[in-house]
Amino acid sequence: MAGTLYVIGIGPGDPELLTLKAARILGQVGAICVPKGKEEGPSLALSIVRKAVSIEGKEVVEAFFPMKKADKAANGRELNARWDETVAAMLGRLERGVDMAFITIGDPAVYSTFFYLYERLLEASPGLRIEIIPGVSSINASASRARISLGLGEERIAILPAACLDSLGVVLEQFDTVVLMKVYKVFDRVVATLADFGLLERAVCVSRVGMADEFVSTDLAGLKMRDLDYFSLVIVKKTKGAYDWQKRG
Repeated sequence: MAGTLYVIGIGPGDPELLTLKAARILGQVGAICVPKGKEEGPSLALSIVRKAVSIEGKEVVEAFFPMKKADKAANGRELNARWDETVAAMLGRLERGVDMAFITIGDPAVYSTFFYLYERLLEASPGLRIEIIPGVSSINASASRARISLGLGEERIAILPAACLDSLGVVLEQFDTVVLMKVYKVFDRVVATLADFGLLERAVCVSRVGMADEFVSTDLAGLKMRDLDYFSLVIVKKTKGAYDWQKRG
């Protein structure tokens, strides 16, 4: 009998945010597939898991996914080849009856690498058993660290990759809370747009939430792109209330 593939959200960085179910399954599986953005160096996702669960005796399968957009022919071919390699490596273990976990930072349903593989896996093995285990997303964790509500009552929430800045103005006008993901490369433009809308004081930046070097800042004008990395987001909360972080020490 073929093994089961568990797609596990391991949270944003704090190993204590790993769910009980995720920890239990990680302790039971025989192999762990670890996505990496760089071929060299350790896996951040695996380092988080190691702090919560013993992986002694488990096979670790590394899957390298270059941090590139698939909007160029060469990039698309490279990414497709990498995804196909990973599918083959995973199915090779699963078809031998080995249960496997594919770990992903945050939650598997929110901008996760896994869903680039999902249809490929089912096309190659239609009867494959796949179980998706949700995790704490960086969005939820960042709002908690900033001590704000993402939405109350009928407030509208938008989640937007920061690269989609062309539509940011429209989104800011139509939604009460806007979460901008992956702002590290376009941070200066984000700050300029928020200033144009008079919303700089209604924004908070959270970087590397749950990790040792996490920081939270409401002084976006004082931050620079060099201060941030890939795991950085901005939350814009237009409405005010008792939960307003600007009123807290």
